[in-house]
Amino acid sequence: MFGTDETQAEAPGEGGTVGTPNPLQRLWVPHRMAYVSDHHQADHTDCPFCAAPRHDDESSLIVHRGKTAYVLLNLFPYNSGHMLVCPYRHVAGYDEATPEEVAEIGALTQAGMRAARQALNCAGFNLGMNQGEIAGAGVAAHLHQHIVPRWASDANFFPIIGQTKAMPQLLGEVRDLIAAAWADPPDA
Repeated sequence: MFGTDETQAEAPGEGGTVGTPNPLQRLWVPHRMAYVSDHHQADHTDCPFCAAPRHDDESSLIVHRGKTAYVLLNLFPYNSGHMLVCPYRHVAGYDEATPEEVAEIGALTQAGMRAARQALNCAGFNLGMNQGEIAGAGVAAHLHQHIVPRWASDANFFPIIGQTKAMPQLLGEVRDLIAAAWADPPDA
């Protein structure tokens, strides 16, 4: 049973230690355990980044195809317009990518940022790669660069408290906007 006192996070156990009031505030997010406990990592046989280019752009959420790499929307985005830049080749580490792949991943990241600014009017970006499962890569076996558009006041506790992520546009609509902006780039 939970106490009504704001300093009591949960009922104390028999030893009186669990829930003993202290200045540390806790946010319990048990729904995240599904991600923590699922240790399956895709390999070349079930890799979503290898499968996506074999399908049409709309159903795969691909916004642009290059020579050695392509760009698609993240199926589980942190924000609207969250894109992933992936080499076609199934390679895990950035240090395993060829110089041509590295150059195109960089160029596509820049082009993706320009397209997102034009299509979504974002104010900034988070860019990054999680290299390896221990570093947080959801698909550790296939290299991918994140492009996460950001706006003022876009982060809040809604996903933690309400177990809901507020996304202002559907993925298909965002894909169409970014793909159109990619086809008509602004002057660099």
